[in-house]
Amino acid sequence: MAAERFKVVALVAAVMCLCSADRVVMSVVVVPLAAKNGWTSSFLGIVQSSFLWGYMCSSVIGGALVDKHGGRKVLAIGAALWSLATLLTPWAAIHSTTGLLAVRVFFGLAEGVALPSMNNILSRWFPTNERATAVGISMGGFQLGNVLGLVVTPLAISSIGISGPFILFSFLGFLWLVTWAYRVPNDPQESTCISKSELKLIQAGKSDPCLSKGKLPPLSLLFSKMPTWAIIFANITNNWGYFVLLSWMPVYFNTVFGVNLKEAAWFSAIPWGTMAVSGYIAGAMSDYLIKSGYSITSIRKITQSIGFIGPGTALLGLNYATSPAVAAVFMTMGLSLSSFSQAGFLLNMHDIAPQYAGFLQGISNSAGTVAAIVSTIATGMFVQWLGSFQAFLTLTACLYFAATVFWNLYATGERVL
Repeated sequence: MAAERFKVVALVAAVMCLCSADRVVMSVVVVPLAAKNGWTSSFLGIVQSSFLWGYMCSSVIGGALVDKHGGRKVLAIGAALWSLATLLTPWAAIHSTTGLLAVRVFFGLAEGVALPSMNNILSRWFPTNERATAVGISMGGFQLGNVLGLVVTPLAISSIGISGPFILFSFLGFLWLVTWAYRVPNDPQESTCISKSELKLIQAGKSDPCLSKGKLPPLSLLFSKMPTWAIIFANITNNWGYFVLLSWMPVYFNTVFGVNLKEAAWFSAIPWGTMAVSGYIAGAMSDYLIKSGYSITSIRKITQSIGFIGPGTALLGLNYATSPAVAAVFMTMGLSLSSFSQAGFLLNMHDIAPQYAGFLQGISNSAGTVAAIVSTIATGMFVQWLGSFQAFLTLTACLYFAATVFWNLYATGERVL
């Protein structure tokens, strides 16, 4: 029989898959919507980024709620609300652009709690030397959600209509919610199914007991620490590049290489699928090195450096792609290596501030979301003004390289708060 912590991470991976699929549906649907409504590239960027407006606002609050109440309850409420927003999206799109933007903002508000909840749950259910692998599995589910959304959405649109993928994924979200509510407690000590040996293994492997009672950290102290800024800058850089690729790749393949919507979805989906595998490899490698006696600081710096230099180099190569197949190779390389960030800054919050990890993640996510909004809108503006993606891809690559230097100067795996 599978250990309880593996059942928990499977359910977390499932909801992260739906979280991502619900997001990426709009990246595909926006192509026929833009054609139907006559949207410019600039306005298309605004529609694409509207989800991020809500996401930015809920990240800090969601992180604080997770620190106080635990990830189980907060994640359940978030999943219920974002599934409802997904269901309402096609109705809003039919009635008005303003209504569509409002629903997408609400959708972002609900999804802002996903990452802090995930990290909180996994920190409770897994010992330190298994946590990177657990995050790799969960984020693998997230990346597979991109694949699922990109591949299923065009098929659902062609057979059912624009509302098809939204109805499907919202139904799956409510189905997951029922399973989660009856299956997973907030802490392994509250589980009636866990064995004594597994509970002992989890407790013995924790170096940072959850001591937080929901109090906010002293902000002046938090922001006086350079490792805090290393995490924030890393999140900004990661989100900047990630959302450029997530929001614009179907449009990129459609406009640059003239492939149709279904082909564009497939070319966009392949890199996300490989990212799911490489994220697991990054986590397993990180945990193996910890068990082998390497310092957490060294591991976080190595994995994050790979997670930034890899996609930066790939984006520069993308400027010279002459076919959709070559472009897909560069994007596959970039996204696969970017998944090493999951064993870098994403885990580093629990290293430096275990009591306030949810709040710190909320702050860094908010900063990263602002960057994602800017990059998503700016991409559309650059394309409209210059007629190509090349300048913006080069700018994003330079940001990756600068963030690598900053991270290696100031990041640490030691507890500072």
